[in-house]
Amino acid sequence: MHCQDLVDRLDDELRTDDYADLDASANGLQVGPADHEVTTAAFAVDAAVETIERAANVGADLLVTHHGLSWGGIERITGREYERISRLVDHDIALYTSHLPLDGHQDLGNAAGVADLLGLEERVPFGSLGPEYIGQRGQTPEPRPIAAIRETLQTLDTGGQDVQLLDFGPETVRDVAVVTGSGVDWLDEALDCGADVLVTGEGKQQVYHDAREAGIHVVLAGHYATETFGVRSLATLVGEWGPETTLISCPTGL
Repeated sequence: MHCQDLVDRLDDELRTDDYADLDASANGLQVGPADHEVTTAAFAVDAAVETIERAANVGADLLVTHHGLSWGGIERITGREYERISRLVDHDIALYTSHLPLDGHQDLGNAAGVADLLGLEERVPFGSLGPEYIGQRGQTPEPRPIAAIRETLQTLDTGGQDVQLLDFGPETVRDVAVVTGSGVDWLDEALDCGADVLVTGEGKQQVYHDAREAGIHVVLAGHYATETFGVRSLATLVGEWGPETTLISCPTGL
């Protein structure tokens, strides 16, 4: 498949342009020629030396990641930037990145994947960012103990780390809000919409007291672990378009 055709189809599906003014990430094709053929595409959460080298080992022409290399521009290609970009160039691998658009996609996105895992129903967009959303909210089919939510999320690729629970909400929960990665800034929105629990990846110090005083659970399942769903969904989608696809797992435990 021609690289530019693949990039255009991904941009359309993910509505990349709609997040252009909202996201520090330079979403879309970040590195590489758009005029070569993609017979094999690799998918990973992070664009790092390890994932690039592993993509090269499987003969990938394109690496698709959630976290890319350009966050508001690159002034100098030195140090880590040089190590990563030079490997992409040396191996002739293009890099495509989708950050917030992949978080917010209501079918293929990271929050949608967490909602699938938890079996949430009656889902609606959650986690407003300007006119867009980066999360999802829904209800369990019946009330569940918060320990059951934590146990389900412990099945994620957490790198051997325990899922953390700030156990300050009701004994049983049903209304679940999800913003993957670093999403505790949406605690107030979760409260405003009546959620019993906010599920995210990592926390900040102040969320402990905020959640305790508000009487809401917060589950911290790992930044990496909660953001594996989007690239996995994209791998399946691109595979349907023709290229061979492979998923690179590189859990950080964070």
